[in-house]
Amino acid sequence: SRQPIRVGLSRAQHVAICGRPRAQYRNVGGEDSMEGEWPWQASLLWNNKHLLSTSLDPDPTNTYNYMVLLGVNKLANSQPHKLSLGVKRIIRHPKYLGESSSGDIALVELERPIQFTDYILPICLPAASVQFPAGMKCWVTGWGNIQEEDLPAPQTLQKLQVPIIDQRTCKYLYNMALGEKFPPKSIQDDMMCAGYAEGMKDTCKGDSGGPLVCKASKEWLLAGIVSWGEGCAIKNRPGVYIRLTSYEAWIHNHVPDIEFRPLWWGVSAFFQFC
Repeated sequence: SRQPIRVGLSRAQHVAICGRPRAQYRNVGGEDSMEGEWPWQASLLWNNKHLLSTSLDPDPTNTYNYMVLLGVNKLANSQPHKLSLGVKRIIRHPKYLGESSSGDIALVELERPIQFTDYILPICLPAASVQFPAGMKCWVTGWGNIQEEDLPAPQTLQKLQVPIIDQRTCKYLYNMALGEKFPPKSIQDDMMCAGYAEGMKDTCKGDSGGPLVCKASKEWLLAGIVSWGEGCAIKNRPGVYIRLTSYEAWIHNHVPDIEFRPLWWGVSAFFQFC
């Protein structure tokens, strides 16, 4: 239930337009987004409802009831930029064994290619060599719950700025037991943490599959995909994301023409952060 959206585009098209939204709005943490601010955001629908990460585990071979919603920031309103498309195929990673396992990533092939607009654009993908340094401030977006309650109508896309947490700290925090409800959990090499050790701000139910994006120079890169966590905004339990750079080879195997941004983009991001 945590599938990132893949749209049909050539390598040249992806290089030219990825990661550069036309709208420019930036505020810190847990706030409504604006139309066109995050044009790569998509909602995966199951029977016309935004698919919650914990509600069901649908069969990826049966795509009839899936739809992908693009070009909107409000789920409950009819917007002129809205585009709904059926799903042709879902490719799950073979390592995925359930919540908090490795391989929590899938590719969704749409029923047809799409025409890009100011409100529908792809995100840039980082090459395996790109590093996102600890402390770098990135953004996560989603239509998930707010403080473990449903996002109220019109269900406006939420945005939150979060810092990258170094891998050692990430593993240390999840190695601590927080009572019987939250025993220690293993952080695998294909996972990364972002957020705040003190809690207060975090992703929540319904955000799974959403993008964690970091800006390198003038473009945004998809650093991670919302995967799992324990509770919402709990101390010493920051959000856990699938590290996209761990899956360059797997993605490229299924989408040969896709472009990945090389090492120097990561260096650019580091110097911008410093």
